[in-house]
Amino acid sequence: MIHRFFRTAAAALVAAVVLPATPVLAEWKRAESQNFVVYFQSNETELRRYVRNLEFYDYFLRRQLGFSDGAQPRRKLPIYLVRNLSGLRQVRDSGPYVRGTYFPAGEDIFATAIQTREQDFLLHEYFHHFSFQFGAGAAYPPWLIEGVAEYYMTAELGDDTVVIGGANEDRVSTLFNIEWLPLEDLITKRYNELPDVRKASYYPVAWLMTHWFFSTPERRAQLNQYLTAIQSGEPPAAAMERATGMTLGQLRARLADYRTLNRMTYTVPFEDPQITITTLPRSADDLLLLGQRLKVGVTAEQRAPLAAQIRRLAARHPDDPFAMLQLGHAELHFGNAEAGEAALTRLLEIQPDNVEALQYMAARYVQLAEERPDEQIALLRRAREYLTRAYAVDENAYRTLELLAQSRQAAPNYPSENDLVTWDRAFVLAPQLAAIRLGYSSALMRAGEFDEAVLKLTPLANAPHGGPAAEAAQTLLERARQNLPPLSDAELEAAAEGSEAPPEPGPGEGEGEGSAPPPQPAT
Repeated sequence: MIHRFFRTAAAALVAAVVLPATPVLAEWKRAESQNFVVYFQSNETELRRYVRNLEFYDYFLRRQLGFSDGAQPRRKLPIYLVRNLSGLRQVRDSGPYVRGTYFPAGEDIFATAIQTREQDFLLHEYFHHFSFQFGAGAAYPPWLIEGVAEYYMTAELGDDTVVIGGANEDRVSTLFNIEWLPLEDLITKRYNELPDVRKASYYPVAWLMTHWFFSTPERRAQLNQYLTAIQSGEPPAAAMERATGMTLGQLRARLADYRTLNRMTYTVPFEDPQITITTLPRSADDLLLLGQRLKVGVTAEQRAPLAAQIRRLAARHPDDPFAMLQLGHAELHFGNAEAGEAALTRLLEIQPDNVEALQYMAARYVQLAEERPDEQIALLRRAREYLTRAYAVDENAYRTLELLAQSRQAAPNYPSENDLVTWDRAFVLAPQLAAIRLGYSSALMRAGEFDEAVLKLTPLANAPHGGPAAEAAQTLLERARQNLPPLSDAELEAAAEGSEAPPEPGPGEGEGEGSAPPPQPAT
């Protein structure tokens, strides 16, 4: 049977007819640069500055941390900028203080944010995204993963300068106005393992301690000594006290007195990026953000109302391909799957190279193959036909590669060398996805490549926010270290109920990974 743990809900496209000769243009625009695709509703001048700063930040990180573009393909990160909290809530229900969310979801990896001049939230989450992409810091403890992201998110981006080492006002205010969590909790527990009363100080204290360690060469050496010790199995509290020469109480007092921040200014020659701006069709006003909500998923009681809402809004745009896409996707996820499949088939007659449509249809048949074991071979053959077409259009679409690998899991010779190559390409393009990391690692373990599986699983097992995916990774990691085969479908599902880490609920929270030694400012 196909590995159910990696199943992602099937999705599809549309109810279609004829493309309008001249689409009515919308308020939503799309700005594409080398590393980002940004959707926005503001004026172009403001948007170009926003995207330019994102590209400058990416360039600075690569230069500062010693990574180059090379020939490896990189997926552009979609970002949806909204004007207020109600815009965020069209994608995911959010609390009153949330400024944005990073979603490593199966069907898409993207971020949403309220557009303001301050970009700290996006810079924090992009640091995590960047770290996963380049494999930076797999062995970091959770507090340091977040602390390093907090450290770099305060980057002040000028025309050709970057100032590092500043402070976020909200974090500083928290440090002065609430009781700190004990340092022992910070260095031994994940964020989600803390009682609610202690969560508020987790990020500020993680940032402060990271900043303190980064402030002098001697302290950086102590941090490296601590990392080496915990990687060798020494308890975190004992390792911290031995590395710093202080008890945790003394270290806490030293941090409380740490008031003078060492800010560093780097001159970074940077050419303004090429940015292409296009206007989306009018249907995007109604359906762009709701389409992303479909990819994130909603609670059981919200599914039927969401499908009904999308049917109603799509009816305003009967001949619009984008509206058809969202309608078909909604039907496959939360409505009438057969209607969604029929609509998707009609859309592909109009747009035979629509990669999303081909992926949704393939996912539909992969799901049917799980539900109908007697027809499995024929259904998987249909799925691979759609995936072959999608691959011919875009060979760097991670979702296509992931589905190709999943469609092979029932084969008697799985994993073949080609299966491992397929998983590897999907992983290179989307290492942020827990399902791909787990699927690839399981295939490696079946092939007897246990050391490589350990490398792939460690960052997810160390994820700061924990969750089912991290638990599953930890379970597989323990088996890989003992050269044991991966778990069965049922056993893996028992270890974790979902394959994706939950999206981050508020500003400055995210999952990422780091690698040894920690990213540090140049001296």
